[in-house]
Amino acid sequence: CTVCCCTLANKILMVLFMVLLIFATLFGNLVTLAVVLGTKHFHTPQGYLKASLAVADLAVGIFVVPLSVYAEVYLMVTDSAPEWTSYNSQSVSFHPCNIIGPIFAGCTLVSITTIFFLTIERSIAVLRPLHKDSVITRKRTTILIVLSWVGSFFLAVCPIVFSSEIALEYNSCSRMCNYALGTIGKFPSQAWNILLLFPTFDFTLLGGTVVINIISLSSIRQHSRRRKHLAESESQSTTKPTFSDIKAAKTIGTLTVAFTVSFTPIAVFVVGNVLGNKWCNFSFFAFWILATNSCWNVIIYSVRDQKFRLRAQKL
Repeated sequence: CTVCCCTLANKILMVLFMVLLIFATLFGNLVTLAVVLGTKHFHTPQGYLKASLAVADLAVGIFVVPLSVYAEVYLMVTDSAPEWTSYNSQSVSFHPCNIIGPIFAGCTLVSITTIFFLTIERSIAVLRPLHKDSVITRKRTTILIVLSWVGSFFLAVCPIVFSSEIALEYNSCSRMCNYALGTIGKFPSQAWNILLLFPTFDFTLLGGTVVINIISLSSIRQHSRRRKHLAESESQSTTKPTFSDIKAAKTIGTLTVAFTVSFTPIAVFVVGNVLGNKWCNFSFFAFWILATNSCWNVIIYSVRDQKFRLRAQKL
């Protein structure tokens, strides 16, 4: 019995939360795609990256969360869990988690790499504004987005493709499809190394993203101080970042903080799980905090970006 599901009231609240999360994720990210794809102003490398991030979040709302809702509603109605939740992917010929698990992991990796690319794009705009248009092009951005999706989903399927010791299962603690041991009882070192690949890769990118954001924001602060000492606007150097570039850099910094906060519990759980700690209640909150990140982005855009907010209000 986990803290979320000990009583009928808790189960109802949990399912209601999941359903609301689906609607919030779908609505928010569809609005983002409509604004980015339907407005010429957003047909930029940054807009393409935001659209990629919205598609990854949409996939979580379309595929990942609904499976959990189905499993939990089935359990409430019939007082017994669906049969496939009692087995892992190695025990049956077809298991829903064989699809949903890699989708969740792949979309999480896509989100991290996309935020990293957004940070790089904004740092160039802030630190090297004269080189922005020549270095950051829509063609190069499109290639990076494709590589991000291919590489992320390749990493997502690596555990089950390259290790017979790892399977996918519907976890009764997290109420999601998770990677788990297959038929082997003792945790092998190979499975240990493969599962640690996820937090290592994620925190390497997130760490780099945080460092680049700090450098960009420090440059913005220095620029703001210099600007206060200039009496005439024409005396400002043309090599300085524009106001829109500064606002966009601050928005990406906010995105980075939000994703880091939502992802950190998952990384802690994976490491703890590898070391033999089950942490059942903690796993539920960790995974669903990460899932809620799928509807944060549109809120951040609406608060930080006035043009996005005005366009969204017209839809």
